[in-house]
Amino acid sequence: MAAIAGPAINKMSKISRRDLLQFIGAGGVGVAGGILYGEGVQRNVEFLIPQVVPPEDYSPGVATWYNTVCNQCSAGCGISVRIREGKAKKIEGNPVHPVSQGRLCARGQAGLNVLYNPDRIRTPLQNAAQRGSGNYAEISWDEALTTLGSRIGRLKIEGKAGRVRLLTGRTRGHLDELFAQFMGLLGSEHYQQYDFTYPAAIRAANRISFGVDQLPYYDIKHADFLLSFGADYLGTWLSPVHHSLAYGHLRQGRQGRRGKTVQIEPRMSLSGAAADEWIAARPGTEGLLALGIAHALVNAGNYLGSDRDEWSIALEAYSPSTVSAETDVSEESIVRLATEFSAPGTSLAIAGGATAAGTNAVASVVAVNALNYLAGNLGQRGGVIFNSDPAFSATAGSRQAGLRGMLDLVEAMEAGDVEVLLVHDTNPVYALPENVRFRRAMENVPLIVALSSFHDETTAMADFILPTNTYLESWGDDVPDPGVGFPVASISQPVVAKLYDTLAVGDIILLLARRIGGELPIRLHWATMEEFIKERWREEYELRSAAGEDQDFEAFWRASLEAGVWGQPGAATGDESVPSSSSMIASITDPVSKFAGSESDYPFVLHPYLTATFTDGRGANLPWLQELPDPMTSVVYGSWAELNPVTADELGIREGDILEVESPAGSIRVPALIFPAIRPGVIAIPIGQGHSAYGRYASDRGVNPIHIVATQVDDQSGDLAWAATRVRIKRTGERLRIIKTDGVTRTLGRQILGPKNDHA
Repeated sequence: MAAIAGPAINKMSKISRRDLLQFIGAGGVGVAGGILYGEGVQRNVEFLIPQVVPPEDYSPGVATWYNTVCNQCSAGCGISVRIREGKAKKIEGNPVHPVSQGRLCARGQAGLNVLYNPDRIRTPLQNAAQRGSGNYAEISWDEALTTLGSRIGRLKIEGKAGRVRLLTGRTRGHLDELFAQFMGLLGSEHYQQYDFTYPAAIRAANRISFGVDQLPYYDIKHADFLLSFGADYLGTWLSPVHHSLAYGHLRQGRQGRRGKTVQIEPRMSLSGAAADEWIAARPGTEGLLALGIAHALVNAGNYLGSDRDEWSIALEAYSPSTVSAETDVSEESIVRLATEFSAPGTSLAIAGGATAAGTNAVASVVAVNALNYLAGNLGQRGGVIFNSDPAFSATAGSRQAGLRGMLDLVEAMEAGDVEVLLVHDTNPVYALPENVRFRRAMENVPLIVALSSFHDETTAMADFILPTNTYLESWGDDVPDPGVGFPVASISQPVVAKLYDTLAVGDIILLLARRIGGELPIRLHWATMEEFIKERWREEYELRSAAGEDQDFEAFWRASLEAGVWGQPGAATGDESVPSSSSMIASITDPVSKFAGSESDYPFVLHPYLTATFTDGRGANLPWLQELPDPMTSVVYGSWAELNPVTADELGIREGDILEVESPAGSIRVPALIFPAIRPGVIAIPIGQGHSAYGRYASDRGVNPIHIVATQVDDQSGDLAWAATRVRIKRTGERLRIIKTDGVTRTLGRQILGPKNDHA
């Protein structure tokens, strides 16, 4: 267990040293002492009298707070974990971390469910029957690492190291570097990451628009007008805790100024519910709508840049009248939005969700970027701020495979070109359409090794499972992506002693490298992940010490552990004169998404969406999240298909009717939910349920809409166009009562809202 960070002034904090130390806690609780004390006082009679001389490292009733990093999504929020008597009791936001600023979402709070989950894998396992049967036998770490090291070492000796593949989820910080070093020394270039939620279209669009290969910082906090094209910034987009704080400031943080928000999306999200205006444009035309707004802005003379004539020519084909006919948004609304966006003050346009998940995903985000350029907000407060090079790391997002990369991996597995597949923190069997055939392709791989804390659909195909520590038991670091507008890096430390016979994933890689080593040139000299992280931070510190650091490294390291974060508020950000021009419009070959399935055969648009609880399904095994009502529908557990009342009436569908939803890629059965805040002709199904193997809380509950998504690809990013599939629906004749917490919206004849009776 990590030691309590010593006293040091946190340069990021705006609170005093005394307040910081009060927050962290004056007393420490030793895990071993707590356990020994608990065992020592078990008698027939219990007395409420403390020991006269308790163990040295045990302070009964005194809590200690450890700062670390949340791993429940990719936002990289800093968290403070309350430890009492050696056990984690509560998780809150770290008040000095620039991402979370003392706040935390429900997913972050549910991190205790990860640590204490009864379905955790507790010891190394080896498949004892047919692959995928779930029949595993316990083995020792020595046996598992020796077997795996021997197999990989033999491939390297035979010159076949390229047949070893490493596939992880979104991995940042120095763990990403360790993975890369391991595969590089092994002689394999095949290290990929796959994360369903990765914003590949936004990153690709920024390369086209601004020549910047990173995610910028969207300064919602200081915007006066926020125009969102599908980005649910309050629920699931990029960094929802940080954006929620920014939204609060936009609304109420400036006396006499209240920012306005407009949300454009086919199904109302949490951000749409909080917006001043919600616009249900035709799905797949959001980028076209952005171009129509840009056309109106330029033609009204509200853009006075030297390249105004060039923009006028580039946008000539996107007049409000033309765009209105395609988007179902009135010409008057398009012109009004252009006027409001170009009004005095700061305006910001963002894109995400279905807008960034069509076959024209990158083109749509480029169109939104054009609005920001025309508004003059690039590099400006309240606009798009380009982050400086990431602190302590420079590889964020560079290894993301996307659908195209995963199809290449499937092809290699089917061709027998993969002999060892290492999988960590990703579940492509669940998070890819079934038509990709990822599970079937895995059957051709002779040896699959999963580095995982839980059994899931992908882990179920492994020959060996090496159980990993949870993030609350591990050393690591992180660089938020997107950043916060200035250099920042977070540090993770174990907040409790590990509960089971597990290892941190970094330690597994280091141990495996030593087993493969021997006479081979594959030596990673660090003994532990803690040693590796500390050495890398020392190197970074030494690079920066010439810039005026006045502490020695040990003081710097201790202060970073105490605060859980390092940063330089006010430090120079990225180039604020990022070039952009009307030529970006030339990259938009088709501003409207193409859908799989003809409209005649498949009359409805499928709208899968991430939920604030499960995101891409990774939170479905946590009971606190299963019983948390959906913020828009109040449904708990299970899955549902949302239909507009007009659509439901036309088809004679009532709430609770079991529907068969069929796409060109497959079909699922799901109960209907009548939901007025969705565009007619759209069927929305939440992502996250439908697991076949993810523990007792997630397995065999609901459906997975990703599995019926057609394998459409955005040509410019290579990512899955998961919002570009059409479906048809029919009633099955069965019914199911949907579990909700909000009751009904009718008075049921009680007239409790009826007119006042003067004679009563």
